Formats: sequence, structure tokens, C-alpha cells
Amino acid sequence: MLFNPRTYDPTHLDAESRRLLRATVDFFEERGKKALMAGYLERGWYSDFLDFAAKEGLFATFLTPAADDPQTRWDTARNAALSEILGFYGLDYWYTWQVTVLGLGPVWQSANSAARAHAARLLADGHVMAFGLSERGHGADIYATDMVLTPAPEGGYLANGTKYYIGNGNVAGLVSVFGRTPDGYVFFAADSRHPAYHLIGNVVAKQMYVSTFELRDYPVREEDVLHSGQAAFDAALNTVNVGKFNLCTAAIGICEHAMYEAVTHAHRRMLYGKPVTDFAHVRRELSDAYVRLIGMKLFSDRAVDYFRSAGPDDRRYLLFNPMTKMKVTTEGERVIDLMWDVIAAKGFEKDTYFDKAAMDIRGLPKLEGTVHVNLALILKFMPNYLFDPIALPPVPTRHDAADDEFLFRQGPARGLGAIRFHDWRIAYDKYAHLPNVARFREQADGFTILLRDHAPTAEQQKDLDFLLAVGHLFALIVYGQLILEQAELTDLGPALLDEIFAVLIRDFSAYATDLHGKTATTDAQAAWALAHVRRPVADGSRTAEVWQQVVGLVGAYEMRP
Repeated sequence: MLFNPRTYDPTHLDAESRRLLRATVDFFEERGKKALMAGYLERGWYSDFLDFAAKEGLFATFLTPAADDPQTRWDTARNAALSEILGFYGLDYWYTWQVTVLGLGPVWQSANSAARAHAARLLADGHVMAFGLSERGHGADIYATDMVLTPAPEGGYLANGTKYYIGNGNVAGLVSVFGRTPDGYVFFAADSRHPAYHLIGNVVAKQMYVSTFELRDYPVREEDVLHSGQAAFDAALNTVNVGKFNLCTAAIGICEHAMYEAVTHAHRRMLYGKPVTDFAHVRRELSDAYVRLIGMKLFSDRAVDYFRSAGPDDRRYLLFNPMTKMKVTTEGERVIDLMWDVIAAKGFEKDTYFDKAAMDIRGLPKLEGTVHVNLALILKFMPNYLFDPIALPPVPTRHDAADDEFLFRQGPARGLGAIRFHDWRIAYDKYAHLPNVARFREQADGFTILLRDHAPTAEQQKDLDFLLAVGHLFALIVYGQLILEQAELTDLGPALLDEIFAVLIRDFSAYATDLHGKTATTDAQAAWALAHVRRPVADGSRTAEVWQQVVGLVGAYEMRP
């Protein structure tokens, strides 16, 4: 189930998408591992990759909506595939793609046809984009922007202010900049090559360029304005809904490459006269890492379907988006840590991919919103999700060559608490015969009892530390639902699926124990927490079957020198 450059052929996509994805893989494989490592260690700007992307029209083909070029489309399924590939070869390559996605968000949501046409031309010419939202003093707090536009005597505006932590800000053909005029918020298009655009430097010691720049009397014409007022505010949030989804596939790609390295090294490493993988604790840790990674892929693949099937009356994707940003990326950290415990000092060696993965995987849960921010967002959906389901048509697997145009007309970024969901129990009921799915379902049902009989008090609802413990428990139920839905769609083997839920049972028990220990937890809530700690159902044959899948990764992929 893991991406393998040796065998990769995305037959579920159209011919041109397959060609471009395969060409991307071949670009990295032909460069080889030595060049990949050197770029990372020397922090060299990846102009060769951007030259390749420009020559192939990669970003233009994948990131231009069909409305702006009938030969292209914005297709979340193939964008996710490319995001995973770029993560597989390194976070830096993924990052230049990711911030181009974000930079385009306000443009494709705009009714400014001239700006849209300009962006499409820039993409066709091989340019990358940037998203000028964050500022040093208050991060991505869009209520407090210090980028100020004042009316210019000759018409339009003059923009003054500094942006911070802006990827691609050194070369972006178009920077979508968030600011404010005397009348309210505004998004406008800027060009990093303009003399009034002053690049200050790279704020990170990385191959990627995460810039800080200053606009000094930068002229903003009416045709440069993308959004004004409430629409600019909405465009900022809706861009994050579209663009930050890619964090999950980056984490998956990073973990996949690291896993090939780690499992192969551990199995070939002899200790006390036998392979390291003969030790029981090593098998457990590598198996846990493997099933967690498969869970990440199942959830993320299924979330793609909800994104692509979204519409004004179905906005369930707005729950699954912060889930991918928070849950999938933190699972990625756990996958790397489990493997690192096995390979130990090998994980520090500079000629490995693993030491880069161990460094870079930390950044994903922290990009544009930390774990607690996304958990707080997830909690807004909890009442309707758990207690007030409605009948909704099934969401199919979406690999069709369609343009996901709704993502750029999401409308006002509010009303999350009113979004409705289908009954989460349906997915669980279909797998009630698997012992660990059934046991996790007991914990999930118990969670609804906690909220019904021992609901957080008014004081507890003001205590974010307490609410985050509740949020982790809720997130596991959502996570399990989409894993089960994707397992059914892909005929996932029962042993692997039940082993995934053995991990989720342990995680639920750990979060319940954490809730038990919170100062704000009442005695009744603490008693509930202890009563819902569970052990997974053990099955030696199931564990052995999954272990054989892990061993099957040994030597399955090693990057050419």
C-alpha cells in the first residue's frame, strides 16, 4: 500500500496525469540520493526542480482551474498524489508546491478576471506563487494585520508593511497579500520583482526559502485587488481549507521513504548474532509504525472524496480538513519516532533520508495552526457529528478527471457548528465482526455517554486544556470512521484493519487516562475515563500476518546513489 518509485503507476488517473507524476518520480530518481542529500545539507535553492516543473508545465497543469484553461484542472485527487511524491523526496520540494497552492487560493476565489488570467499566464511560464498572510508580531492572526493600504493621489493604493514566514517570497511571480484599507480588509496581488518589494531574507536555515519582505509604497492598482471587506477575510480562511489539506500527504510521503530505510536497515543489522527484527519489541514498534502509516493513508485518501464531492449543502470536508492537518501529521511524528527507537544512532547519519525526515516531520503539525488550534476547530463539529446525524447520499471514490471548482466558491467562512453529518455508526457497524473494531466502538459509544451524562460544565468549556483532552477522544472516532469507509472501498485485509484498531484502542485509553488526570476533571468524569480504558484483543496469527507485510518492505525500495 506504500508509494514505491520502482513500481509506481497511478492507473486510477488519466494518461496525462500519470505521465506528469511518473516524470516527477523519474526526475528525482535520475538525480539520485547523493544530489538529494547535498541539496538538503548545503541548503541550495532547488532551481533544477523548478526548471523541471516549468518545462513539464507541472504546476500549471495541476493548479489552474478548468475555468481559466480548458486543458487544465484543479483535481484534489491528483494534487494529493503529487504532494505525496514531493514529500517522499523531501519537505523542501513539497514546500514550494504547497505555498504556490496557497498563493493561488485568493486568486482563484476572486472575480477579478484580469488577475486570474495573469496568474494562469505566470503558471504557464513556470512561475511559483506565495501567500502573504503571516506577520511576525501576530502570526496568521488575520484580525490584526499591519499591512496598510492608503489611497494614492493618482488612484489605487500604496501598500506599506512587512510580511513574515512567506514561502517562495524570494521568487514568486505573484504574491497574494492580505492587508487593510481605511474601509476594511483587502487581498491584493503583488510581484516579488517589483522595485517597491524589498526582500529582507530567509527566516529559516533550510533549502526552502521562507521569506520576510517589506512593501514600501508598493502601488496597488484597482486591477490588483482580489478581494475587499468580508470577502478578503473569507478568502484567507477558505484558502487554508483548500491548501493546508496537503500537509497530510506530505507527512505520508516523508514517512514512506523513511520506513523503507528504517525497516531495511533494521532487518539487515545483526545484533547478538541475529537480525534486529528478531527482537519482540522491535517487531512491535515497526508494526505499530506500519499500521499507523496505513491508517494515515486510508483516512487521507477518503478525505479526498469528501473534498471533491463537497457543495453548498455538503461541507463535511471542513471537519476532515483540520483532522488531516492535526491528526494525520501528528501520527506522522509518531511513525518516525517509533522507527527511530529501532534504528537509534543510524537516524542521525547525514547520508540517510531518515535524519531529514526526523527533522522535517516536526514542522507539519505546526504549519499555519498548531495542534491545539485545529483541535479547537474540530470541537465545533462534535455535537452534530455525534448526536444529530441526517441521511446523506453515499460519497463515492473520486478519481474522475473533474475540476473541483466548488473549492473556490465556498462562500462565507462561518456556520461550522451547523454542518450536518451522516451517522458515523454505519461505518463501524459494517465491521462489528472484527474484535478490535467492536472494542473501539464500545469506547466510542462510551464517549457519547460521557457527553450526555457528564457534559463539560460552563467552567470546563472555558478551560482549553480540558477541552483539548476531550477533543483528542472525539478526533479518534472521526479518524476511525474514514479509515473504515476507505477500508471497505479498497477491500483492505481484515488482519491489517483490526491491527489498526488495536492501535486506536490503545490511543483512546491513553487519552482517557490523560482526561482522568486533568485538574478540571470532575469525579464522575474521572470515573468514566478509567471505566473506558481497554486492552486490544490479542491475536497471534493477525500480528504475524501484519509483520510479514512489514518484512516485505525490506529492500523493496532504495534510492539509487
